[in-house]
Amino acid sequence: MNNIKKISAIVLLLCVVLTSLVACGDKEPAGNKGTGKFIDYASEVKLDLKGANKIVEVKIKQLIDGDTTHFYIDDASFNGDIIKARYLAVNTPESTGQIEEWGKTASNFTKEKLSNAKSIMIESEDSGWNADSTGERYLLWVWYQDEEGGEYRNLNIELLQEGLAIASATSSTKYGEIGMKAIDQAKEHKKHIYSGEKDPNFYYGGCIELTLKELRANPEKYTNKTVAFTGVITKNKGQQVYVEAYDEETQMYHGIAVYYGFNLKYGLGDILQPGNKVRIVGSMQYYEAGDSYQIADLDYDMMNPTDPSKVMLIEEGAKAAFVETSAEKFAKGKVSVTVIENEEEKIKEFDYASLAIGSTISMKNLTVKSVYTTHNGGDHDGAMTITCKSGNTQIVVRTEVLTDANGNVIKANRFEGKTIDVKGVVDTYDGKCQIILLSMDDVKIR
Repeated sequence: MNNIKKISAIVLLLCVVLTSLVACGDKEPAGNKGTGKFIDYASEVKLDLKGANKIVEVKIKQLIDGDTTHFYIDDASFNGDIIKARYLAVNTPESTGQIEEWGKTASNFTKEKLSNAKSIMIESEDSGWNADSTGERYLLWVWYQDEEGGEYRNLNIELLQEGLAIASATSSTKYGEIGMKAIDQAKEHKKHIYSGEKDPNFYYGGCIELTLKELRANPEKYTNKTVAFTGVITKNKGQQVYVEAYDEETQMYHGIAVYYGFNLKYGLGDILQPGNKVRIVGSMQYYEAGDSYQIADLDYDMMNPTDPSKVMLIEEGAKAAFVETSAEKFAKGKVSVTVIENEEEKIKEFDYASLAIGSTISMKNLTVKSVYTTHNGGDHDGAMTITCKSGNTQIVVRTEVLTDANGNVIKANRFEGKTIDVKGVVDTYDGKCQIILLSMDDVKIR
C-alpha cells in the first residue's frame, strides 16, 4: 500500500511540473490550431498620417457586410458626404445576397470591430480615391482604434489573419507583403475559412441560402429551386402570408408571398402567424395567374421543429415595418443594388416599388378619385380598386372584401371623395405595382 501511495505522489508531482512548463510557454489565442506562435499582423502595420496617401477620419453610416461599409466623410469629392468603402486586398464570403459559408461570421466580425471603435480612419492606396469595378464603391484600407489614444489596427489585415477573407490582389497592394503573411498564417492555424469545420452561422442542406433582397432582385435565377431565408410574417391573405426582411445596403424592406394552401400541416399554422420571425424553406415559383413570384411547397416537421432544413420558428413578438413612403418615391423612385453577374459584382438599378413587392408600407394623404367594385359572381365580389392621387402622382389601392365591426361589407361610398391614409402590402396587377389593403384597421378615412 505504501508503495502505491509513493508512486501516486510521484505521478502527481510530474503532472504539476509538466503543467507549469506548458503554462510558461507562448500561448496561442483560442481557436488556433497551428504549431507556431500566432503573430498579430494587424498591429504590425502602422498608419502613417503624414504619408502621401489619402487618409481621412470617418463615421459609420451603414455596416453592410464583411468587406463593405458606408461611411460619412468630410470631403468635397463626395456628393452627400458619403463614401462606400470596398476593403482593399480582401474578399469576404457573401452575406447580403446568396449567403456563403463564413459570410455572416465575417460580417459580424467587421460590424463588432467598427461599432466599438473609438475612431475610424480610411486610407487610399495612393494619393487619389480609386473606384472599384462597380464605379460606386472605393477601394480602401480601413483602420480602427479600439481604445482611446491607442494605435490604429488595420481591419483588412485582421480579416486575412483571422481567416475570414481570401486574397483579392493582395500581393500587389501597399501592405501586400504582410497581407500574404497573414493569409499563410491563417492557413497554418486553420482559422475559419481554412479550418475544415462547419460554420455555426451557416445552415447546411439542399437549399440555397440567400436574403430576401437577393430573391427579389433575381427572381428568375432561383425559379423552381429550393431556397431558404429569414423574415417576419406580416400579413395573412387567403392561403398565403407575406414575409419581409430589412436590408442594410438598400435601406429598405424586401418581401415575398409564401403560399401554404388549404392543408396546413399540424403545427405549421401556428408558425405562419403575423409577428413571428421565421426561417422559410420552400420552392421559388412563378404564379402565372397572379403574374407574381411566391414561395410554395413548404415542409415542416412537428416532431423536429428546430430542423433548419424545414420551416422553423426563430422568435415571436416581431412587427411589420409599414415603412412610410411618399407616392412619388413609390411611383418613380430608383434603387441601386449590388448583384453578381458572371462572378463579378455590378450595380444594377431597379424601380423602388418592384424591389418593395411583398413588403409592408404606409402612405398618407391620398385623395380618392374613383372606386371600382368587383362584381363577377366570385369570391372577390365586393373587393375594390381605389384610384388615388397625391399631387400629380397616381396610386392604386386594391382591397380585399372589407367588413366593419358587425361583419357588414364596406362599400365604395365609404371611400369616394375622401382622403385616406393606408397601411398595406406592395403587390402587382397587370404588371403595375399597387398597395393591397387587407383590413379596415389599416385605413384612416378623413
